[in-house]
Formats: sequence, structure tokens, C-alpha cells
Amino acid sequence: MKEQAEAVQRMQDYIEEHLCEQITLADLAGVSLFSPWHSYRLFRQWTNMTPADYIRRFRLSASALKLRDESCRIADVAFELGFGSVDGFQRAFFHEFGCNPREYASNPVPLYLFTPYGVKYREIRKGSRKMERAKTVFVQVIEKPARRAIIKRGKKAEDYFPYCEEVGCEVWGLLTSMKSLCGEPVCMWLPKAYQKPGTSKYVQGVEVSTDYDGVIPEGFDVIDLSEAKYLMFQGEPFDEENYCEAIEAVQNAIAGYDPAPAGYQWDDSNPRIQLEPIGTRGYIELLPVK
Repeated sequence: MKEQAEAVQRMQDYIEEHLCEQITLADLAGVSLFSPWHSYRLFRQWTNMTPADYIRRFRLSASALKLRDESCRIADVAFELGFGSVDGFQRAFFHEFGCNPREYASNPVPLYLFTPYGVKYREIRKGSRKMERAKTVFVQVIEKPARRAIIKRGKKAEDYFPYCEEVGCEVWGLLTSMKSLCGEPVCMWLPKAYQKPGTSKYVQGVEVSTDYDGVIPEGFDVIDLSEAKYLMFQGEPFDEENYCEAIEAVQNAIAGYDPAPAGYQWDDSNPRIQLEPIGTRGYIELLPVK
């Protein structure tokens, strides 16, 4: 099973690296080290999608972000992302997101973007591995302005995996489609003052300006957050499959950290923040101080 998962992961990695190029089943077979027929079967078994559907959805989500963030022609985006015609791109975009790409470019709304989760992370769970050595964790003070957070609440979740089981992993794709003050979605542990009865402490959302007047996705709430100081804890870069160990290293450092010598104390009135674990930058958490 491990050999199969690694083969599918190599295909996923190849697709991401060559997303704007022509990708054939022969190319995927070359990196999977299986026959084209067996590569196709394994990919479908592990991702629940054919390679063609996976590539199409990946490209459409990439095109949506380009249309949101850049001033570019629909035709240029279509051909850059490997679509054979503008009409075909427009039909595929509408089928995937329920809106025309031209309309979306002029008025971006939240979309459920495709999130290409790697199969090698599927069976990994926090706490299942032992740290091999001490890790370096960097700490710095940052300031966040008064802002709003558009959040999706869970039920009882206090961490990532239970949250995904409660609300589904698709939420992250929707949040990624929304422009955030910090440039990416966030996960938060909410103080009791921000929790509603019967909802989770752990939520996912995006931080937006206090005058945000855009679309609020159905089932999401808006909370107002005050100006606050945070200590940002950032771990070393890590191999993506080792993200659980990277999280553990930073959280162990946080547990043993005393902010008093720096003139601070923990601020329980603001949410603790978690950023997406990305290997090239290291795992990051932000804890409020006063």
C-alpha cells in the first residue's frame, strides 16, 4: 500500500509542477513507475478521480485565482492553463463554479476551489511519531489591526482533524478563493466570548477589513476582532510529509515559552491563530499577548 501511495503522490507532484503544460498518461506512468493502465487505476483508486478530472479541476481553480488577482484576458488565462479553446474553458469554468469567468473576474465571489490534497498525508495523524531531535523555533512580535473574520464554525472540534470530520475539508478551498488581509486563510482557536453555544472552539476563516461589504458564504459567521499584538512562532522548513512533527515541535516550544521576560503576558481575549503548514516556510502559530 505504501508503494502505491508513493506512486500516486509522484503523479500528483508531477501534475502540480507541470500544470501549465500538456500532461499525458504516459508522462504520469513515467513518474509512477507503473504501466499507463495501472497508473490510471491507482490514481483513480487513491484520489477518487481520473487523472483528467484531477488536472481539469486543478487548472480551473488556478485560473480562478489568476482572474481574481491579476488583470488579464480570459483567452490568455485559458491557453496558459492548458485549455484548448476559450469556449471550452468558459463551459468548464461555469460547470465547476456556477458562474461565467468574465463575470467572476469583474466581481470575484467566494468559490469552492479544488484543493489537491496529497495522498501521502492521508494516514498521518498528529502524535503518531517521535521527534528525532530538537528543532529551532523563531519568535517575533507582530501587530494585527482591527479586523473582521469570516469563519465557519464546527460542532465540538478543538483541532484540525476533528474539524474536518465535522465540516468537511472543502471549506479550505472556499476560504482560499477569498482575499484575506494576511494573504491566506487562517485557523483559529476562539476564546469563549466568540464561541456560540453548541459550536466548536476551533474554526477556519479569513481575516478581512472592518469595512468589508462582500459576500458572506452561506453557513458562515462574521466576528469583529480588535487590534492586537501577537507572538509569531515559526519552525524550521520541513519535508511536507513530516508536517505532524513540525507542528509538534512548534507547539512544544509554545508550551514551554514564558512571555514575561519580554514584557508580555498571554491575552486570552483574542484568538490563537494557526497558518497552513507549508514545508518551505516552516509551521507557524500566532499567540496573542498584551
